Amino acid sequence: MQLWAGLGNPGAKYAMNRHNVGFMAIDAIAEVHGFEAPRKRFAGWAIEARLGPEKLLLLKPATFMNESGQAIGEAMRFYRLEPADVTVFHDELDLAPFKVKVKHGGGTAGHNGLRSTEAHIGPDFRRVRIGIGHPGHKGRVHNYVLGNYAKADIDPLADMLGAIAAEADWLAKSDDARFMNDVALRLQG
Repeated sequence: MQLWAGLGNPGAKYAMNRHNVGFMAIDAIAEVHGFEAPRKRFAGWAIEARLGPEKLLLLKPATFMNESGQAIGEAMRFYRLEPADVTVFHDELDLAPFKVKVKHGGGTAGHNGLRSTEAHIGPDFRRVRIGIGHPGHKGRVHNYVLGNYAKADIDPLADMLGAIAAEADWLAKSDDARFMNDVALRLQG
């Protein structure tokens, strides 16, 4: 089993924040693949599903971003998973908007959701880094990540989320390079 967790803040007022793109990715994967509605579990909303032969638990923590590792750790321990079985989808300031990269392990780069996850399960999990770009000045970061996507960004956002969902089977097969390549190809066209 693999645990795929999207990072975000719960509640309607945060739904379109850049910081919630991890939640958006999990929702897109569930919708595109016809997964059932989420159930309240593990201090979050969870869906058990299959993507090809792979069994997945999709999780959106119901805690705020800076406590999201609690739900991820709880689900990981329940299923007796290792950190290597966990994939976290999150916003990434250091990537251009709508770029998608995958990496294993690494630092938290000041991201509170990653910091919380690392505190609960260690650093050795896979990360799907979803670019939101940087506002240009460190003092603007807080309002930028908690700001909504602009109207002009909605179509590229939908295209990117659709590409992530459509190519998710490569993630399930642990073919990160193919996933990144195929997402990039979809976004070129």
